Amino acid sequence: MKNISKILSIITGISLVLTIVSFFKDDFISTGPTLILFLILLSINLKTTKKFKGFSFTILIFAAVSISMYYPKYFVELNGFEMKKLIVPLLQIIMFGMGTAMSFKDFYGVIKMPKGVFIGLVCQFSIMPILGFTLASIFNFPAEIAAGVILIGSSPSGLASNVMAYLAKANIALSVTLTAFATLLAPIMTPFLMKYLAGSFVPIDFFGMMISILKIVILPVFLGLVFNYFFHGKAKWLDKSMPIISMAGIAIIIMIITAAGRDSLLTIGGFLILAAIIHNLLGYLLGYWGCRLFKMKEQDCRTIAFEVGMQNGGLATGIALEMGKISTVGLAPAIFGPWMNISGSSLATWWRDKSIKK
Repeated sequence: MKNISKILSIITGISLVLTIVSFFKDDFISTGPTLILFLILLSINLKTTKKFKGFSFTILIFAAVSISMYYPKYFVELNGFEMKKLIVPLLQIIMFGMGTAMSFKDFYGVIKMPKGVFIGLVCQFSIMPILGFTLASIFNFPAEIAAGVILIGSSPSGLASNVMAYLAKANIALSVTLTAFATLLAPIMTPFLMKYLAGSFVPIDFFGMMISILKIVILPVFLGLVFNYFFHGKAKWLDKSMPIISMAGIAIIIMIITAAGRDSLLTIGGFLILAAIIHNLLGYLLGYWGCRLFKMKEQDCRTIAFEVGMQNGGLATGIALEMGKISTVGLAPAIFGPWMNISGSSLATWWRDKSIKK
């Protein structure tokens, strides 16, 4: 096993060198395959390490993005079939998996932790949408790209925040409860925020967006909750396979979005990445210190920092598709998603090693 790991590391290093050489030689055609090979091998190598295996999936997403950037035609249309038609069914499967990982008891947390839930929800649906609008205006993005930045900020948190809360030794019960309630409020809050913040950039159909969220998120999550209620522990094959299916679905969705918006990414991709980093880091910072102002426990502050800073990119992607603007409005969720996983994993690892003062 060690010999295989060494061989993989050597091949990874060689592919990195070849990528760098091709890049400086301006050999675009050769850079693609070597870059993709390097990222895939790096992902496999990280998976075998104890400390960095959490970054394996994120690196794999970068490999997927690279594939769709270099070979976009395969992810736009295949034998006459428009690949974007796969996005909503894949999202519904992912949200169903999210539902199976939750239970109806998660909604009782508001009774036990009303202060934390209230502050968390207020921070989530105020800080991030306003930051999104501010950054979209400062960077002067094209109208539909700007709407995408606001959309990701107006989306609720996802299950990734629960994982990060667990890794950071935060309040997992509060994290799960906040995710559950934020998802439940999304059909009202997301269209409302989009109407009043993104309405100046693109026309927003409030009720149409509400129906889209109910179809893409609420219904599959509810079915997942029901499935978990009746079959909890009886379908272990599903518990093991859903995370893999979800990760594969996320990768495919990002590849389709990247291919569709490739031209826009080549012109404003760098600024969009910078906006993603600022938006996300300020979310963690303001979420954490906002809770400190209310003298909340350290664990609760960490939890709400993740809930505020990490959004459900899948929901934002689905809405962009329903708006018929996957190649523009959908770009921000495709960029913000991978970055949130990188920053979230890093912050969780840092907090995990810091003792919580009583």
